[in-house]
Amino acid sequence: MQNSKHLLMIRPVNFGYNAQTAVNNSFQTDTGDGTQQKAVEEFDVFVQLLQNNKVDVTVVEDTAEPFTPDSIFPNNWISFHESGLVFLYPMFAVNRRQERKTSVLDVIKNKFIVTEIKDISISENENIFLEGTGSMVLDRVNKIAYACLSPRTNDKLLNDFCNIAGYTAVSFTATDETDVLIYHTNVMMCVADNYAVVCLASITDVKEKNKLISSLQKTGKEIIEITFAQLQQFAGNMLQVKTTEDELLLVMSTQAYYSLNTLQREKLEKFNRIIHAPLHTIETAGGGSARCMMAEVFLEKRKE
Repeated sequence: MQNSKHLLMIRPVNFGYNAQTAVNNSFQTDTGDGTQQKAVEEFDVFVQLLQNNKVDVTVVEDTAEPFTPDSIFPNNWISFHESGLVFLYPMFAVNRRQERKTSVLDVIKNKFIVTEIKDISISENENIFLEGTGSMVLDRVNKIAYACLSPRTNDKLLNDFCNIAGYTAVSFTATDETDVLIYHTNVMMCVADNYAVVCLASITDVKEKNKLISSLQKTGKEIIEITFAQLQQFAGNMLQVKTTEDELLLVMSTQAYYSLNTLQREKLEKFNRIIHAPLHTIETAGGGSARCMMAEVFLEKRKE
């Protein structure tokens, strides 16, 4: 399956601008006081939107200790797979490593069947990182892991993941308009069931760009291009999910939605309905958007 009916989301208690991640996340801006309260309000509205549209969301309240200002973005430290396998990932920022909390895993184990936990976070000791489905955009049906290499996405670890999970890597270098490396793949591309949203202009190497295009086309994806300006408004940070009634939805922020032009929206709406929520504070201070807040759970649900 490409799309999950179940999402894990972490309700923040200490959300704020994280100086440790800002060193290579150009999307972040310090928003000052009141950030946590505004972020919680945005989070709750977002969860309500998903639930109103019949998406199953498991919400875990974060803990005040240890201090984890980016806990709202769980897709970076954990991923869940149909085989029952759970991956735990190495994180670039020291204060993000504390997000791998047993309290979160306990909630998941109570609701879903976990057969094995593969913890590759030990690579933090070597200062090499792979930040989950931020670093990798997974085509789960065709077993392809798309990844733009950066200080947070190491080529060796990418291949290690692929060897364990049975994926093939398609890696490349992607930069913004000022030639700064894009920190996570999921801000410049989204892979859905029959299409892919991607900022092709961010890949300057012609061979790498052609390899990406070829891979997407061979797997039957219609390519919907976005611009640098749209990338900056998180139009690449989308996720296609399924409702409990098997309807496909494309989830994004309100900023991302309004950055799209009419033709792009029409193309996307051929495949699925679009829903969006205002995430301005989370996007500005955290440098991540809707997709980063949702960890897809592909595990089998326990019988009640």
